[in-house]
Amino acid sequence: MTTAKEAAARHVRAAADDLIALSHRIHAHPELAFEEYLASRWVADALGDAGFEVEHGYCGLPTAVQATVGSGPTHIAICAEYDALPDIGHACGHNVIAAAAVGAGIALAPLADELGLTVRVLGTPAEEGGGGKVLMLEQGAFDGVHAAMMVHPAAVEMAAMPGLAVTQFDVAYEGKAAHAGAYPELGVNAADAMTVAQVAVGLLRQHTGASDRVHGIVTHAGSAANIVPDASRGRWIVRSDDLDALRPLSERVRRCFEAGALATGCELSTTPVGPDYADLRPDRDLLDLWVANATALGRCFPELPAGVTGAATDMGNVSHVVPTIHPMLGLDCAPAVNHQPEFTAASRTQAADRAALDGATGMAWTAIDVARAAQRPR
Repeated sequence: MTTAKEAAARHVRAAADDLIALSHRIHAHPELAFEEYLASRWVADALGDAGFEVEHGYCGLPTAVQATVGSGPTHIAICAEYDALPDIGHACGHNVIAAAAVGAGIALAPLADELGLTVRVLGTPAEEGGGGKVLMLEQGAFDGVHAAMMVHPAAVEMAAMPGLAVTQFDVAYEGKAAHAGAYPELGVNAADAMTVAQVAVGLLRQHTGASDRVHGIVTHAGSAANIVPDASRGRWIVRSDDLDALRPLSERVRRCFEAGALATGCELSTTPVGPDYADLRPDRDLLDLWVANATALGRCFPELPAGVTGAATDMGNVSHVVPTIHPMLGLDCAPAVNHQPEFTAASRTQAADRAALDGATGMAWTAIDVARAAQRPR
């Protein structure tokens, strides 16, 4: 192992207690998208204490952070996520992501100038639907970056998550209230409109691709059983292999909601929820460096069953612009998987703590490899 990598590993070990405490603190105080005031401040403070120049409220987003150190020609961006999910908290383990990103920054800070690096740790809010990275990308947060990276916990280890493109939108039907027993003929039933749309979506699924996904929830469908509902609301997500496949599928889904309006006479409106997420495209050379470093740390990559499809991430949009990796760190918690309450518990275990520290070291080592490659004669 090179001296720089040994030094980076020592820095992570020296900060291990603080990094694990950061992960546990974020886990204990889950905050939703764009409301991560505590977590973003804790991340900013930890990086400031490590010598980074910190900007809180970066890109006009109150819970976004930029922390920079070093002045070398090779620019590395390390992304921290810290938003949680409604009701089930950190069921996607973003507390681990944040701790790993801070740890990688701490590992690289004393080495950056020697290695010819400028290290940029970005606290990116609202991955769970708000598209914080997309908004930051549009504001120039990734300009000049040669490699972007983050790690993400999962049930099993994966070098690359098969990330799909995704769009998300709110649906609203407006009808007319009436007494459901005495004068039902005077009502225009908005709950029925949502039901018709759900049936149409269910039938559509027979005619979609293997990796296409359509799913949603009804958030409001009336207030009393004896009143014809005059309003219904829902939130829906559509996923496909890439943006080119997503667009026509999204139109087909929207026609299902138009059918609900047509069948009942309700008025329909749809509103996007954040920007669309692009499919994730890991950089092959960067990924090879990660796999070698993760393997050296003792992490193993099991063969995954056929047909595994991915979730979605706003890191996908970054990967279309900057060489990017988004490896998954296994917590050995199957059958518990992301977005289950059982995964919330798994994200605060010894396996999760190890993932945070291995993620920090592995990203630091990968950044060192990128810096060394940039210095080689061509």
